[in-house]
Amino acid sequence: MIDRYDAENFLNDFKFKLDFFGIYFRDERSKNAITLSELGITSNDRIKIIKALEVEEYSEGPTPELLYGNADMWIFGTAVKGRDIYIKISMGIPNNKTICISFHIAEFPMNFPFKN
Repeated sequence: MIDRYDAENFLNDFKFKLDFFGIYFRDERSKNAITLSELGITSNDRIKIIKALEVEEYSEGPTPELLYGNADMWIFGTAVKGRDIYIKISMGIPNNKTICISFHIAEFPMNFPFKN
């Protein structure tokens, strides 16, 4: 089990890398694209939402990721326009973009161990 410090360090490192290298979104996944359309948010809005994530919005992880360079996946959740959004992100490979694997309306209730 990770602690708040681990989640906060990941999030800070992720945001730093995102600012430097950018982010790759798995938009070929239909539920990600449907969420953008359904909520009327743009790709730039999505980046702002991810950059605004806080440690209290940590839900799960890290879990192994095998498709994009074996960087662990971390799950966060936040509310957007009254809907809970499930966000799965990864650092990706070194010296390259971060990755957003999932950005969609949560399909199940999410747990937030660091929320007061």
